[in-house]
Formats: sequence, C-alpha cells, structure tokens
Amino acid sequence: MNISEIFSQKFGDSAEAFSIRSPGRVNLIGEHVDYNDGFVLPIAVPLEVNLKVRPRMDRRVELYAANFDDLRGFSLDNLTHQQTWIDYVQGVAHELAGASVPLHGFEGVVISDVPVASGLSSSAAIEVGAALAFLHLAQQPMAPVDVAKLCQKAENKFVGVNCGIMDQMAVAACRENHALLLDCRDYSTRQVPFRLQKHSIIVTDSAAPRELASSAYNERRAQCETGLAQLQIKMPHVSSLRDVSPEDLQQYGGDLDPIVRKRVQHVVDEIARTVYACENLEKDNLEVFGECMNGSHASLSELYEVSSPELDWLTNWARKQPGVLGSRLTGAGFGGCTVTLIENSGVDSFLENQPREYTAAMKREARCWVCTAVEGAQIL
Repeated sequence: MNISEIFSQKFGDSAEAFSIRSPGRVNLIGEHVDYNDGFVLPIAVPLEVNLKVRPRMDRRVELYAANFDDLRGFSLDNLTHQQTWIDYVQGVAHELAGASVPLHGFEGVVISDVPVASGLSSSAAIEVGAALAFLHLAQQPMAPVDVAKLCQKAENKFVGVNCGIMDQMAVAACRENHALLLDCRDYSTRQVPFRLQKHSIIVTDSAAPRELASSAYNERRAQCETGLAQLQIKMPHVSSLRDVSPEDLQQYGGDLDPIVRKRVQHVVDEIARTVYACENLEKDNLEVFGECMNGSHASLSELYEVSSPELDWLTNWARKQPGVLGSRLTGAGFGGCTVTLIENSGVDSFLENQPREYTAAMKREARCWVCTAVEGAQIL
C-alpha cells in the first residue's frame, strides 16, 4: 500500500494534501571530527522519509507512522514530551515557534525506508521533513542551512540528543550528484561534484546493536577536550583540535596520556585526510579517495576504537572484492553501517555474496543498498 492509499484510509479526502521527501544520509569520510571543528563529506541517499500531509483548521498535529502502525498527535499550544518518534516533530515546532514562525496544524502519514538506528539519520530526515511542512503552511521559506540549524537545536534541546550539525545539514542541503563538504566550525558548505559513472556506493547495514555508541561518544568527546586542554598549554593559540596539525601533534603530543593521544591522533589525521580526499575527489581521482576511506576506517578502529567485530568484518571482506576502491564504517560506530566505493562491474557479485557470507561468519542479517547522491529534502 502506498502513502496516498494509507492517507485516504486514515484521513479520507486528500485534495489539499501535499507531499515531502526527506532523505537519509551517509558520510563518505570525516568521522568523529564534527565536534572538533573539522570537515565532513556526506551525501544524501535514496533511502528516505516521505510525508503526505494536509492542513487542519485547529492547532493540532496528527501523524500516522505507517512503519510502526502508530498514530500520534499533539497540540501546538501544549508541547509535552511523549518519549516517542513524535518528539522530533514537536521539537521542530518548538524551535519554529521560538523563531516567530506562525504554526498551523496538519495531519497526515509518515512512511520511511531509512532503517532506524542504523546511523543513516532517520531522525534528521523526520525533523527536516516536519520543518518543511510547517514552513510551507506558514508560507515562510527558509534557507536549507537555517532549516538544518533549527532542526539540530530541536534535537539538542527538546529531544535531548547532543548531536552535531552534519545530519540535519546533509538532509537539508545536499544536492543531486554532489557530496557536501561541510566546515563544522563556521557551517560553511561547498558542493563537490560526485557524479559516479563507472563506480557505485554500496551502504551495508551490519544489524549490530549500537548500545555502546552513546556512552562511548560522550567518552570520546571528553578525551578530545582533555587532549585539547593539554595541548593548549604549549599551543595557546589553538581553539580546537582543528587548529592542530599532524606536525604539531608530533612535536607537542609526547606528554599526552597514551589513550588521549590516540584519540587526538585520529581527529588530527582525519581532518587532514578529509581535506586530501576531497581534493582528489574534485580531480576525479577515485583511487586515492578510496585509499583515504580505508585509512579512515583503520584509524577509527585502531586509534579511536569505535569499530566493532561486525564492522571490521564487513570492511575487511569488502576490500578483498574485485573493483572495491575503499570501505569504511560510517556514523558513530559500534554498529550501524559501512560505506563502500566499488566499480560497477563488481556490484552484482558484492550484493549477492556479502550478506550471505556475513551471516555465516557473524550470525547477523546484513542489508545492502546501492546508493547515488540525491537531492536534499524537498516539497514535491
């Protein structure tokens, strides 16, 4: 049953309804550097949250999540935490009201093929989609970068997740056939051509649980802050690890606690690696870009220690396959997804063999998607 049929079943006539598509995202390179003022390079992927909504005469929002068979609602005059997916929508309403956007009630259906809890930003997709719905009804267009900032605040303040800006920015601002180079210091962006002709991106969901990701994320952030504070004693001009070069770390990092040194080493190297990878992508040098992806995973696994047996198995297996240029974990780690750059000639064999061999080795069911770089969220 498609979204229009579900809408008609739940809400009847859809004459005034409009549709929104809001994609998930995958980060090609630049992991765990966003909170250190680094660079990230995501693309929007053709796994997306779709909304079909129509305005209401009152100030209520009623949404039916088809994936969960769950109808939820709230009053725009009384936003209270429900500890469910609807809080992402409420958080957006809260921030828009704070920005003096006149809010109108609406009702409709949400359906998604972005896997939940896989690190492909299903939460950012619903936030940005909801923001576009409210803004469309208010007849107040907003620049994608401002939509992203508002949705990040909604997740930070209302939902209570201390996420960076990358997810919402990728969902809101990515362009078709481009990767988005995002400077996490000043939120400036650059569209980098990513029109793959002889190659493809494959995203693989490891189906491994991510329970450790939240606590480890907070621990890694604290370790980075400790490393920065100690480096600032000798380098008082630096304001974040973004300002520390690999040469600086070699010269001044000798006194750091060994664990803290490893964390800082990853961040410093990953920021430099992302810039270098992007330079090569712009030259269409995909071989070097793939090598950077491999280097990123090795650093995340060995220095930052946020990989897992499942993610290491998937990336190690991928690199042995014909036509694979690079493979790495993407997202916070411990579970979630890998992203692989591969020649088109090797795609069919990869898709056939990876899930089967992964299940035999790790006793989990992996899912794979061939992804292109698609347009960010839009009203259809």
